[in-house]
Amino acid sequence: MSLAVCPLPHWPLQMEGVGYRGSYKKQDTWDFSQALLWEGTWTFTAWCNSHLRKAGTQIENIDEDFRDGLKLMLLLEVISGERLPKPERGKMRVHKINNVNKALDFIASKGVKLVSIGAEEIVDGNAKMTLGMIWTIILRFAIQDISVEETSAKEGLLLWCQRKTAPYKNVNVQNFHISWKDGLAFNALIHRHRPELIEYDKLRKDDPVTNLNNAFEVAEKYLDIPKMLDAEDIVNTARPDEKAIMTYVSSFYHAFSGAQKAETAANRICKVLAVNQENEHLMEDYEKLASDLLEWIRRTIPWLEDRVPQKTIQEMQQKLEDFRDYRRVHKPPKVQEKCQLEINFNTLQTKLRLSNRPAFMPSEGKMVSDINNGWQHLEQAEKGYEEWLLNEIRRLERLDHLAEKFRQKASIHEAWTDGKEAMLKHRDYETATLSDIKALIRKHEAFESDLAAHQDRVEQIAAIAQELNELDYYDSHNVNTRCQKICDQWDALGSLTHGRREALEKTEKQLEAIDQLHLEYAKRAAPFNNWMESAMEDLQDMFIVHTIEEIEGLISAHDQFKSTLPDADREREAILAIHKEAQRIAESNHIKLSGSNPYTTVTPQIINSKWEKVQQLVPKRDHALLEEQSKQQSNEHLRRQFASQANVVGPWIQTKMEIGRISIEMNGTLEDQLSHLKQYERSIVDYKPNLDLLEQQHQLIQEALIFDNKHTNYTMEHIRVGWEQLLTTIARTINEVENQILTRDAKGISQEQMQEFRASFNHFDKDHGGALGPEEFKACLISLGYDVENDRQGDAEFNRIMSLVDPNHSGLVTFQAFIDFMSRETTDTDTADQVIASFKVLAGDKNFITAEELRRELPPDQAEYCIARMAPYQGPDAVPGALDYKSFSTALYGESDL
Repeated sequence: MSLAVCPLPHWPLQMEGVGYRGSYKKQDTWDFSQALLWEGTWTFTAWCNSHLRKAGTQIENIDEDFRDGLKLMLLLEVISGERLPKPERGKMRVHKINNVNKALDFIASKGVKLVSIGAEEIVDGNAKMTLGMIWTIILRFAIQDISVEETSAKEGLLLWCQRKTAPYKNVNVQNFHISWKDGLAFNALIHRHRPELIEYDKLRKDDPVTNLNNAFEVAEKYLDIPKMLDAEDIVNTARPDEKAIMTYVSSFYHAFSGAQKAETAANRICKVLAVNQENEHLMEDYEKLASDLLEWIRRTIPWLEDRVPQKTIQEMQQKLEDFRDYRRVHKPPKVQEKCQLEINFNTLQTKLRLSNRPAFMPSEGKMVSDINNGWQHLEQAEKGYEEWLLNEIRRLERLDHLAEKFRQKASIHEAWTDGKEAMLKHRDYETATLSDIKALIRKHEAFESDLAAHQDRVEQIAAIAQELNELDYYDSHNVNTRCQKICDQWDALGSLTHGRREALEKTEKQLEAIDQLHLEYAKRAAPFNNWMESAMEDLQDMFIVHTIEEIEGLISAHDQFKSTLPDADREREAILAIHKEAQRIAESNHIKLSGSNPYTTVTPQIINSKWEKVQQLVPKRDHALLEEQSKQQSNEHLRRQFASQANVVGPWIQTKMEIGRISIEMNGTLEDQLSHLKQYERSIVDYKPNLDLLEQQHQLIQEALIFDNKHTNYTMEHIRVGWEQLLTTIARTINEVENQILTRDAKGISQEQMQEFRASFNHFDKDHGGALGPEEFKACLISLGYDVENDRQGDAEFNRIMSLVDPNHSGLVTFQAFIDFMSRETTDTDTADQVIASFKVLAGDKNFITAEELRRELPPDQAEYCIARMAPYQGPDAVPGALDYKSFSTALYGESDL
């Protein structure tokens, strides 16, 4: 500080370097020509006496009583607590000058530069110089040490006043002059620290004199602060003197210095409680999110495990559509929730470690491992569900096809057998002529040939019924009943046929042969007729294929069938020629035929009609096969289209899964790494449209009921799983870097330290797996200067460190665990003992604290937080309402005792 004096009526008082921080400088002008009439003289005198009385003396006239230097030296000894050189007791001027010089030298030794203030002026009673010197002493010893939040002395004192009076109505401290005129600010300062001394609510803003006198009297009587100001002078002055009020207010600051310790302690407690409250909120959020996710998994697994097949294709297709909605709509948000839950858990554990709190242990059944187990169970239940649905649809489709085929063949057979039993039971041979008998024999032989031809159809009907039973067809009962009826009827026809043959053969000896042409016609017409029926049946037969090769096989078989049609036409012509020859012979020999061919019911008209029907069915079959071929070509296009996209997306996802190695090998600051990872994440998110396109193509394939794809090894299921793993991996990696930044900032680790830690870790992480084995970690510690060599002491130290970085004994040390360990080794954190010491300050050195004290010293929410959680104090010095702050503090850090 420098004090410059000029002979002008107004001289500047420049303050520099005393109690000020940074580049703060202030100039103030003080008219000492008015000093003796100004409030400051009285204020400075009172301030000096407040200290001199501790030495049993005082002054009456500030510019006279310091002239010999004795009381001036005594004042400096009292306020500094140090001894000055022994004063000279002589009465001569030289003795006085020497004493004052000793005082001024002492002031200068405290870093105060005195300019233009000499001992001669003080000895000569120069009032301006004397008052300037006293103000210099006040600045140095009463105000300089006041500093709040790195502010200057004056600003620190003002900030202290503003904070202490902030809760009081009608008080707005903005300066050290007019803000104090109404007296409420002085009363508020006293009430804030000693509420029992002031009834603040009864004070009136419009009665400043009463307010000021009340504060001055209470301060003098109860706080040992002498009255330094006059209420009337303050009220009647437009702008009260700033220095006088600063001097007086500084006395309050020093009087309440003990409360400052309490405020510091309260701040520490507030900081600790805020961390605890935030952690509790994070724990509550984790518990809720975990409960919701587990409940969803619990509801979903039984649905996925329900493999009870439905009876119809429509019902199974609805189940398939429900499953697709689950994969597209319902599951993706839950994948994100699961990832976010793991991120929140890791962040919470990091914050707990950084604040020296015990690790968070979720409720039973809600650990991250429990959720992962539930998720694995979900995916196990999900695995194969879609394949099961598609197989069931394929099974039902085949069942419908077989059932329709069974009905067609059964209907054809039943139509053929209609009336056959009655025919076989007819005893017409008993009254027939010989020619009639021979005709009946030949007719029966033709029937047996027809019967044998129908044996294959009966076997096909039985085989189809058996396959429907094996495939668990829902209407198997009716199928079996109808099949059994056909088989029983077939056996009956066989027995009846055998019996009729015996009867006809018994009388055959008495009958003549029947016309060979009719017989030959019947023998050739019946198989040909049966062939045409079989051809019509085959041409109308339903077919189901899944590949282009299958349809091409059917087309090839159909082409082969068409190639036989010329031979069949020639057979038809030959059969018709036999009939025409028989008619020609009969006409030539004037033989009157009794009617149609007695050996068969297959007339030329029937043969021609059925042949025409075959000719009509062939092009229809051509059209159906070509239409199916087009469909299979379209399906093949869908397969290739999906494969083309999948063969790009699949390798892209596999490439991006290398992010784990990328994150480990990245250089630059953590912020650079985080920025790089987020850009990497954005590039992945931007790739999502390619996955959506693949989903659309997959949807078309499923709707077309395409079940295989030889053009790619990637299924939609594999790609979905890879995509979900990729999103989860990048999110976890970003969270790891964010936690490293959180660790670095909270622990005060420099960027250089963090880079050194990462470089050391990466050097020994040879496989880039993101974790070190025990021997790798030991080598890393040795490189950082830790004494963990292979001796007894080194092994014990290494085991201690391993218990910190690998508490679960997994045999691996992650980078986050390594950083946490290094941060604990290099930084300090709040401890339970520090919090206990802070509470003890607030409690006034008592072993307990009251709710009233907590509410007075802490913000409302944190005060109530403590009150709700502190147990009653049980010590011998307990009073009603006493609370145990020691056990509360240790509980914050997870300790069972001090």
